[in-house]
Amino acid sequence: MSSTPNAVPLLLPAISLWRREVVRFVRQRSRVIGALGTPVVFWLLIGSGLRDSFQAAGAARPGVSFLEYTFPGTLVMIVLFTAIFSTISIIEDRREGFLQAVIAAPVRRTAIVLGKVMGSTTLAVLQAMLFLLLAPLSGIPLTVGSVLALAAVLMIVGAGLSALGFLIAWPMDSTQGFHAVMNLLLIPMWLLSGAFFLVSGAARWLTWVMAANPLTYCVAAVRHALYIGRENATTAPSPMVSIAVTIGFAAVMIVLAGRVAASKD
Repeated sequence: MSSTPNAVPLLLPAISLWRREVVRFVRQRSRVIGALGTPVVFWLLIGSGLRDSFQAAGAARPGVSFLEYTFPGTLVMIVLFTAIFSTISIIEDRREGFLQAVIAAPVRRTAIVLGKVMGSTTLAVLQAMLFLLLAPLSGIPLTVGSVLALAAVLMIVGAGLSALGFLIAWPMDSTQGFHAVMNLLLIPMWLLSGAFFLVSGAARWLTWVMAANPLTYCVAAVRHALYIGRENATTAPSPMVSIAVTIGFAAVMIVLAGRVAASKD
C-alpha cells in the first residue's frame, strides 16, 4: 500500500505524455508515411530488385531470397524511423514552450522519459505489426507463437531505440542537428546490423564493428522471433545472446535517458 502514492506521481504524468504522443501521431498522418512508407518502399524495391544477385553465403538454409532475408531488418527500420520521428518532437516541444511547462511541473523527470519512450514504443510496435501483414509475400509463414514473440521483442527494441532518440534529442535545440546525428549514427547502425547483408560476408574489421553494434543483436532477436520453432535464415548471433543484449541495450538507454533528463534543462 505504501508504494501506491509514490507510483501515482510517476505513472500518471507518464501515461498523460504517452496519450499525447499517440494523439499527436493520429493527427499527423504524414508521420505514418515517413515511418512506414519509406521502409516498405525500400524493402520492396531493394528486396525485389536484388533478389537474383543475393547469395546467402553462411545462411542456415539454402534458397533464402533477399526479400525474405531483409524482412526482419525492415521491421527494425520501421521501429527506428518511428523512434526518430517521435523523439524529434522533444525539440519541437522545447520551441513551443510545452517542454518547459512539463519540466516546471511538480513531476519527476523520469515520468517525461517514460511517457516519451512508451508513446514511441507503442507507435513503433503498431506500425511494425501492420507491416507484418506482408510477411507471407516474403515467404515467411506466421504462427501465433511467432507473432506474440515478435511483438514482445519489438517492444524491447522500440524502447531501446526510443530512449536512444530521447538521449540524442534532449540536449539539442535544432532539428537540423538531430537529423545530422541521425544520418551519422542511427542509419549506419542499421546498415551494419546484418539487416542488409550477412555478417559472415563482411570484411574482418567490419565484423568486429557489427559485433559491437547493439542493433546487430536487435535484428537477430527479431529474426529469431519470426522463425521461432523453425529453421532460421541465419545462424548468428544465437537467440539467448540476441535477447540478452537487446534487453541490456534497452535498459542502458532508458537509464541514460533518465539521467540526462534529470541533469539538464
